[in-house]
Amino acid sequence: MIPNSDVSPRPLKAAILAAGQQSITGDGAPWNGVPIVLQTLGDRKIVDYVIRNALRLVAPEDLYIIVSQPQDEAQRCLWDVDASCPYHYVVQEKQLGTGHAVLQLAPLLKDFDGDLLILYADTPLFRLNSIRGLLNRHRLKQAHLTLLSAVVDRPLPYGRIIRDAAGRIMDIIEETDASPEVREIRELNVGAYVAQARALFPALQTLPPSLLDGEYRLTDCAHRLIHAGMRVESYQIYDQDEVLGINNRDDLEQATFILQKRLYRPRRTEEQNMIAFGTGGWRAIIGEGFTMHNVRRLSQALANEITRRGEEKRGVLIGYDRRFLSDRAAEAAAEVFAGNNITVTLLREDAPTPLITYATALVNAAYGLAFTASHNPPEWNGLKVFRSDGSLLLDDETRQIEAEANALRFEDVVKIDLDLALEAGIVKRRDFTNEYVDAVEALIDLDAIREAGLKVIVDPMYGVGQLTMGIILTEARCRVTFINERHDPLFGGRSPAPNLDALRMLVTHVRNEGYDLGLATDGDADRIAIVDEQGEYVTVNDILLLLYWYLRAVRGERGGVVRNLATTHLLDRLAAHFGEPCYETPVGFKHITAAMVAHNALLGGESSGGLTIRGHILGKDGIFAAALVVEMLARTRKKISELLQHVYAITGRLYAEEDGIRATPEMRIVIPRRIKALAQEHEHAPIRLGDYPVVSISELDGTKFLLENDNWALLRFSGTEPLLRLFAEADSAEKAKELIESLKALVSA
Repeated sequence: MIPNSDVSPRPLKAAILAAGQQSITGDGAPWNGVPIVLQTLGDRKIVDYVIRNALRLVAPEDLYIIVSQPQDEAQRCLWDVDASCPYHYVVQEKQLGTGHAVLQLAPLLKDFDGDLLILYADTPLFRLNSIRGLLNRHRLKQAHLTLLSAVVDRPLPYGRIIRDAAGRIMDIIEETDASPEVREIRELNVGAYVAQARALFPALQTLPPSLLDGEYRLTDCAHRLIHAGMRVESYQIYDQDEVLGINNRDDLEQATFILQKRLYRPRRTEEQNMIAFGTGGWRAIIGEGFTMHNVRRLSQALANEITRRGEEKRGVLIGYDRRFLSDRAAEAAAEVFAGNNITVTLLREDAPTPLITYATALVNAAYGLAFTASHNPPEWNGLKVFRSDGSLLLDDETRQIEAEANALRFEDVVKIDLDLALEAGIVKRRDFTNEYVDAVEALIDLDAIREAGLKVIVDPMYGVGQLTMGIILTEARCRVTFINERHDPLFGGRSPAPNLDALRMLVTHVRNEGYDLGLATDGDADRIAIVDEQGEYVTVNDILLLLYWYLRAVRGERGGVVRNLATTHLLDRLAAHFGEPCYETPVGFKHITAAMVAHNALLGGESSGGLTIRGHILGKDGIFAAALVVEMLARTRKKISELLQHVYAITGRLYAEEDGIRATPEMRIVIPRRIKALAQEHEHAPIRLGDYPVVSISELDGTKFLLENDNWALLRFSGTEPLLRLFAEADSAEKAKELIESLKALVSA
């Protein structure tokens, strides 16, 4: 039997010490006549953060807020809560210290045989897990009092924790009482306690006042408990940001900065098991954010919206790729929608995202779902959600859905078993391969390709592009070879992103075996990459140039072009050559398709590999793009390298460079501030990136510095990964590299 294993939690109540009226200005008066704890921090009052943490641990009727005003005034004027709020407001009429404040609870808790959690209203940054750790350690150690501690690397005005050789707490010495030697101790008592009420109140009642200021201190109470032979323990926190107490404006500004950092901490959403949409849908690490519980919560939120709109009979269409758990997630989602009386069309096998997009629009589903993390590493999975026309949900829609999903509990999800749903017919399996292939082939000149007799090699990167691509190219009579086509949820041990480093095998095959063209698609086949007849990797910027030229000059189609702000400005030059407009959008293909619809544009694309044309789906399609490239070679009877030189003769040359820096939480706050300060410093003189003057700055998405002659440089935080992306395009490759280095210097200054 394990000793002391009976550590079931004792009853818990919480107290928040909010009676102090310290000045936030340092001159003895509250700032704007408002006490510190009622100042605004972020989107709420300082004390509200403390109350929120407390209410996640105790019921409202077990929360006591110790104030210096009469109860009705505190409740009505200061705390701004409903008169029926069950919190208890306890008045400390004289400000005689923290121990005296807690002692005001003694008459109310004289019969309470449990633990009392004590928090300070002006220390709002403790994480909930830190307080839970404090409570858990207190119970496991069966301590009489447990305090929160931290080892810090900078001097702070907190009590120092004194330990004996065995590591037991011997004393807590306040900053004002500490000798120079004691002040060198870096383990601090940071201001949160949990104590057995039956041990705490007798100690407080016999506590003498401090000889220094006459106050009754909680730390002195800890000292008395130790010397009475009772057990005093500590729980250590490791994030030094948590220990900040707010006593002045500088502290408030620093606390605001810390809260902003937390919003952008790279793994925050996974740690808190929250659903958060980025530019291309919801993506998370499998087993952390991507769990079946979150899949079901998100499906329930979508089902709720369908039910509110009365679109149950339109139903949903659900597909998935080859990633680990994609098929299981699709089935889990189907069970939830069926449980909500919403008809489900579930694809029979893994499928490309563009096929799912096409099928969603074909059946006019209320929503289409594609379980995929696109080109992310194998440990990720996620979900793309499409509207009935096949376009991705816009930002306001995803914000609403994610907020509702995150508020749902396990018991809020309604579902039925898949076998019952299939038997009842509310879930039906279906295959759309033929319909999708027919739709692509209807837009492609198969006869021209058949006459060309092209030799093509394709790398689907272990993803879902092989079947549909193989059918199209085979029916076009291409001599087609596939590599890396087998099912591998680890994608060969790399990210299924078709960049040059990942396509070395494809390059080698093209060079050694005389192929006319090498094609690649990413994991879910909505992005494209190509290798020319010489084995040279062709950038997506150049692919967009070639295809827009081909559609406009050879096919004779009219219309402008849409690109995101990280894509080549040579498209602008080419569009101007044809007398057509070019439209710039933020990153995210949903913005591309929205602009295409708004302006009836001919082509839309982005440098990361996605494109579509007018009349096709409202989403990226790597399979269609690949077929269009093959058609271009067949109809022009020219090689890729020859076509590029022809287009460059029209547009001139710009050289692109791209890099990325691991994004820390601080960078997301500091860098925009730095750029804003830079703009203010150069209000009457041009900003320069290295040796080059900035003509203007765009903040459409990130910060884009526009230079002369269509040169530009862009800083943008990724919406799907913890990265700061750096882009530049310039008259020479050397200048583009210089601009990237200038961006790095700017962010690291």
